[in-house]
Amino acid sequence: MLKPTLFTWILVIFGAIFIFIPMLYAQLLMALKPHSQKSKDILIGEGQDWRDKTHFRSAYGLAWADLIIWLPSIAVGSIGVLIGYPWGYVLWALSGAISVYINIVLWFSEREYVYPSKGPWIYFSYYWGFFVYWGLAAVIYSISRLVEVEV
Repeated sequence: MLKPTLFTWILVIFGAIFIFIPMLYAQLLMALKPHSQKSKDILIGEGQDWRDKTHFRSAYGLAWADLIIWLPSIAVGSIGVLIGYPWGYVLWALSGAISVYINIVLWFSEREYVYPSKGPWIYFSYYWGFFVYWGLAAVIYSISRLVEVEV
């Protein structure tokens, strides 16, 4: 058993407020109403439109992938770390790695479109930064906690 630390609680609360809840909303909206203006406003910027079919399809596919793999791994991983099980940290490391991975891709594919419409403060905090910051913290913290586990 790995008792939660203050940092565990910080990552859980930050992840829930700034990552999980907003992404669950955005990705459910995209999955259920992919052509709505609200989906476009949230995902690519106020009043923006999909650049082409590939842009739309990648956003739609990522919404489903997030709903099936990434968001459940964050939710179940958070429960696992709070009750002290090593598998919670494994799921956190997985979800953190996914978060960093996809945001490296988005840095190259979305920055030139989202950054101008949102500005540097919002882009480097919510639209891109928080996902990278939480992802790196989750991976590093999870690995450091799992090293403590005796086999």
